[in-house]
Amino acid sequence: MAFGNKKENMARTQTSSAPSPQINMIGEGTVFEGTLRSESNLVISGRIVGKLDVGGKAIVATDGVVEGEMIATNAEVAGSVQGEIRIRELLVLKGSARVDGNIEAARLIVEEGSIFNGKCQMTKDAGKAKVHQVNKGGQNNNNNNKNNVNEAKRMAAGR
Repeated sequence: MAFGNKKENMARTQTSSAPSPQINMIGEGTVFEGTLRSESNLVISGRIVGKLDVGGKAIVATDGVVEGEMIATNAEVAGSVQGEIRIRELLVLKGSARVDGNIEAARLIVEEGSIFNGKCQMTKDAGKAKVHQVNKGGQNNNNNNKNNVNEAKRMAAGR
C-alpha cells in the first residue's frame, strides 16, 4: 500500500504546520531586574525593574508592573508603568492602566478609566526617537510642564 513517496509526504507535513508565535511570560510573583530583550511577544503579570525591549507585542496585565523604560513594536497596558514608553506602532492603555511617564508612539488608544501622568508625543519613529522636554530658551523645563498640567486641572475643576 503506497500513499505517495516518502519525501513528498514529509514535505507536505512540514509546510502544512505553520509555526505558532512564541509568547514569553513574566508570571505573577516574579520580579525581573535588569534589561529584558525579546524578539517575540511578552506578557507581564509580575514586575520588571529596568529596561524592556520587545520586538513583538508587550502586554502588561492588570497585576503587571514595569518600572523603567519600555520599548516595543506594539503594547497593551492594563497594569502599571512607571517610566518612558516608546512604541513603534500601536499603544493601547486599557481602562485599568496607570502610566506615570512620557509616551512616544505612532498610534495611541486610551480607554476610559485609564490614568496617564506625563507627556505624549505622536511620531512615526517612536522606537528610535527620544523624548525631550524643551522650553523656548532651549533648556529642559519640567517645572513649566508641571505648572501647565496643574493649571489645566484647575481649569477643568472650574476654579
